[in-house]
Amino acid sequence: MKKHYWFIIITYMLLQLSAYVGIRLFSLLNIGETNVERFAYWTIFSFTVAFIIILYFLRNDRNAESRFQGEPASVGASVGWAITGFFLAIFVQSIAANIEINVFGIDPGSENTQMIVNVIRVSPMVIVVTSILGPILEEIIFRKILFGVLYTRTNFFIAALISSLIFSLLHGEPQHVLLYGSMGFTFAFLYVKTKRIIVPIFAHVAMNTMVVVIQTVFREDIERMMNQVEQMQVIIGGFLS
Repeated sequence: MKKHYWFIIITYMLLQLSAYVGIRLFSLLNIGETNVERFAYWTIFSFTVAFIIILYFLRNDRNAESRFQGEPASVGASVGWAITGFFLAIFVQSIAANIEINVFGIDPGSENTQMIVNVIRVSPMVIVVTSILGPILEEIIFRKILFGVLYTRTNFFIAALISSLIFSLLHGEPQHVLLYGSMGFTFAFLYVKTKRIIVPIFAHVAMNTMVVVIQTVFREDIERMMNQVEQMQVIIGGFLS
């Protein structure tokens, strides 16, 4: 593995472990009134700093995709696959979610998503992190570096399996390993298909943005619809009993 890839991975690991220190630091500096606010502000600050550092390490890494055989997809094809990848990721994720619910009986709720929504309510600027900076960093770490290095030494399935498994576990919800893993496979496929990391980045950013918008902007409407469905089920059940 290239030396600067190790620096990038270390930067990302420090980012993931920095929340506790950041909250304590902001508390000492009287930044924010609650720990949720401090976590929101630290998330924005730390992801921005990490993003700049990682881009610096990647400044001379323009030809990394030469590890794949063949030429990168054209701009037009890349745009097409980026858009297709967004819908493909949603489709694959829906299949994985249904398997988790109907086969394994796993609760479809996501504590990770709920926590993000709560933090966004405190500071809407966190949307920039969850929808843009976060997905970009994840694609650089898990697809460009981890998957890319493994792919040159093994094959697509093994590289995608290992990188997607780590990608899943680092989300902190091992019960949803199938859900996150299916996304990892999809983004790895887009990367190999186009040989351009920008393609899975776009699909990932678009999907995260959609989830955030649904969970924040339309949350009350969704809850109202779910309550109406439950009421209808009770009424229908009463007629049939």
